[in-house]
Amino acid sequence: MISYYFKYYKNFIKSHQKLKKQGQSAQIFDNIGLINPSIGSNNLGDIIIYDAVYKHLREVFAEAFITEYPSQLHRSHDARLKMAEEKHLIVGGTNLLASNMDTRLQWKLDPQDKKFLKEKIILMGVGWWQYQDNANSYTVNLFDKVLSKTYLHSVRDSYTEKMLKAAGVKNVINTTCPTLWQLTPKHCSKISQKKADNVITTLTFYHRDTNLDSKLIKILLESYKKVYMWVQAIEDIDYLKEISSESDRVILVPPTLEAYNAILDRDDVEYLGTRLHAGVRAVQKSKRTLIVAVDNRAIEIGKDTNLNVISRKDIDLVYDFINKDYQTDIKLPIEKIDQWKSQFRK
Repeated sequence: MISYYFKYYKNFIKSHQKLKKQGQSAQIFDNIGLINPSIGSNNLGDIIIYDAVYKHLREVFAEAFITEYPSQLHRSHDARLKMAEEKHLIVGGTNLLASNMDTRLQWKLDPQDKKFLKEKIILMGVGWWQYQDNANSYTVNLFDKVLSKTYLHSVRDSYTEKMLKAAGVKNVINTTCPTLWQLTPKHCSKISQKKADNVITTLTFYHRDTNLDSKLIKILLESYKKVYMWVQAIEDIDYLKEISSESDRVILVPPTLEAYNAILDRDDVEYLGTRLHAGVRAVQKSKRTLIVAVDNRAIEIGKDTNLNVISRKDIDLVYDFINKDYQTDIKLPIEKIDQWKSQFRK
């Protein structure tokens, strides 16, 4: 069966190249493929990432025809054939990379992709899953086969850059996550330094620390008039009830980006919670924000950009944020972002 598809693929490419030579396949607009991590995801943070990725891709490819493909779902052979024909095939954000791509299957790449998508994929603000040892031989070989050697890859933190380079991918730069690219000094200057009366929070059910997360909810209920919780994943609701005897005092915000945006559009609310991209969305909406990091993603982005992040183990530091003025002062790698974007304009 696989040999049949490889034969079909070769004939398809040969036929298409023949049409090009005959001038029958000339195109006015580029075809761009976007590998979209939000398709099939049960984490609404991936939609926040996608929203930024698409916005910035449209700035680069204003008139291109963009076709989207899933990263977290397996694809058909027909999809691979179409992906192979895109002028550029770009992976948009989230923590899809790992040292063990053979067993860590958040990004559904498999051996067939080495043939169909050879040196085709370009990374845009992608991160590494967790702190790990260097990539295993399967992962090194996979990256060597599918990642472009012509274009620069964009990653979202220095740790991911280091891990990719150790895996043999040298054409990589740290642009931080595309969700931050719009957080310019002008934007940050508009964010209040004063504490708001109300707060919206998040929990992360799959990275539990019942003692520290319980303490976080307790502090918020003591410090704010109203405490909202955006349900970024459905399982967060049961986790809230598990860790807090006062969970009925927390106002649940439905698991939609529209509902979350509506809360953030209110005047007297700020963000303090464990979900990274919920926090970034709050900064996008010009809200005073503190992210309580539960894993490497927020920690590493915070190191690189001065995004307001603390480790959950330092939970008492939330009192400083609550009781003192805070200036949002994000440092963006503007030259690197421009460098990644400009390579497509040549």
